[in-house]
Amino acid sequence: MNTLKNKVVIITGASAGIGLATARLFAREGASLVLAARREPELQALANLITEEGGQALAIAGDIGEEAFAKTLVEQTLAKFGRLDVAFNNAGILGVRGPVPEMSLHDWNQVIATNLTSAFLAAKYQLPAMLAGGGGSMIFTSTFVGYTAGMPGMSAYAASKAGLIGLTQVLACEYGSHNIRVNALLPGGTDTAAAQEFASTPETKEFVCSLHALKRIAKPEEIAQSALYLASDASSFTTGSAMLVDGGVSINRV
Repeated sequence: MNTLKNKVVIITGASAGIGLATARLFAREGASLVLAARREPELQALANLITEEGGQALAIAGDIGEEAFAKTLVEQTLAKFGRLDVAFNNAGILGVRGPVPEMSLHDWNQVIATNLTSAFLAAKYQLPAMLAGGGGSMIFTSTFVGYTAGMPGMSAYAASKAGLIGLTQVLACEYGSHNIRVNALLPGGTDTAAAQEFASTPETKEFVCSLHALKRIAKPEEIAQSALYLASDASSFTTGSAMLVDGGVSINRV
């Protein structure tokens, strides 16, 4: 239960889904947490719960697509805990779906800004803090969509998440010699609000489950376990990876 003892961790998108499950797991593993999301009541409730259970958590609400918030998030982390060891940059959106000719520039830009530009902004301020502390682990939540499979109507989402993998690889090369590991986590279908939005009927849910070799989608807690591996010293020789945690959706053909 002490895998992340003495580690200070930023988690974005922490108010629900994979981010929330990861926050609770990391707290149980001894991490001091800085939790970020737009929804302040849900975020503060999570921080309060972690504190009541004996952990340490600071909730900071804001928009991860804004540079001022990316900077503030790191500044407040250092002010509260004095260092930054792990960043799980998990926040993201599906965005408006549909054929490219029918997509507005606004809708395209919104997805790119939320999923990809926010990762650039996060890295811009998180990396110097990790350098000052002697190293760290940076994790981005990507997806198999646009990596091992194309899904109609999801061009902006796929492009933004595929871009995260490219960013991951370059940062891993640039900062590997400074003891900073950078990896992308690629979940398959996961039982989150976004998944429920995508598969909103029993028929579509059954179809999505059938796409996976395991014939089901993941619980957020299962994805959190893989995030824990990348955050911990167990992955000390893992960097620049696009780590599939997809229930076999990438290889399933039956």
